[in-house]
Amino acid sequence: MAPVTASNQLNELRASIARVVRGKDEAIELALIALLARGHLLIEDVPGVGKTTLAQALARSFRCSFQRIQFTSDLLPSDVIGTSVYVPGAQEFEFKQGPIFANLVLADEINRTTPKTQSALLEAMNEAQVTVDNHTHALPQPFFVLATQNPIEHHGTYPLPESQLDRFLLRIRMGYPGRASEKEIMRGTGAAALDALGAAVMDAADVVRLQDAVTHVRADDALLEYALAIIERTRSDERILLGVSPRGSVMLHRAAQARAFLDGRDYLVPDDLKKLVVPVFAHRIVLNSRYVSTQRKSEQTEAILQEFLDGTRVPL
Repeated sequence: MAPVTASNQLNELRASIARVVRGKDEAIELALIALLARGHLLIEDVPGVGKTTLAQALARSFRCSFQRIQFTSDLLPSDVIGTSVYVPGAQEFEFKQGPIFANLVLADEINRTTPKTQSALLEAMNEAQVTVDNHTHALPQPFFVLATQNPIEHHGTYPLPESQLDRFLLRIRMGYPGRASEKEIMRGTGAAALDALGAAVMDAADVVRLQDAVTHVRADDALLEYALAIIERTRSDERILLGVSPRGSVMLHRAAQARAFLDGRDYLVPDDLKKLVVPVFAHRIVLNSRYVSTQRKSEQTEAILQEFLDGTRVPL
């Protein structure tokens, strides 16, 4: 599919979601980038700023299966991926699928459940499959996890381990809406607002075709060298204990391809990388405890990455 033709279809999808998620064009764009890049999205913010609404609007905007999992401290891995149940008549075990078997899965408040249950998502998010009783079950395509989490400072939360964070292509924050947008939200919320979406814009199969097309977006060697220069700084700076892994570099390239495709191009430009360095890398970096300030860790990490961006020469 040609990027320009696809861009028109994606703009229609973006406009559809914007009817419900008011004043958050950047968050909508990043959500679509994660979907097109076959990645997953983590939204970290305080309750009530539209995280769940974004997921529901995205699910309603294309014809797909959708499941919402409310993560709580008593949730078990089998409640997520499913379990084998003995069928007396057939005298055998039958696998009953859990809510993870959907095109779009909303993992709501993912850091309110225990690490054991969080780990149930690792194989699913990395390989689009789950293994139960030595049997592997493929997940439907496209498969997209949109997870929300409250800031770690809130009570009753379990910080996501590095291995789990690394499964997310992007981490973003919604933030509070502007005054004009919040007035529109006050006039129509909940189910009534979601009903404004109307008919779905595309099928699940259309999304898979778009994801395949994204992989053909070209990247000049000079741009890849630019990205690697930033990545190497995360590995050598004494303020950073754990820098960006090779998986992180692959994720940046993939996200940049999706951004270019969303913009109707079949080639990368420097801005495709610059705009995505922070949302792709910030959650993959572990700061050295000796240099942690009173500032929130996530904000401090983002400031360091912005410093690397400002200090790295952009190819012409």
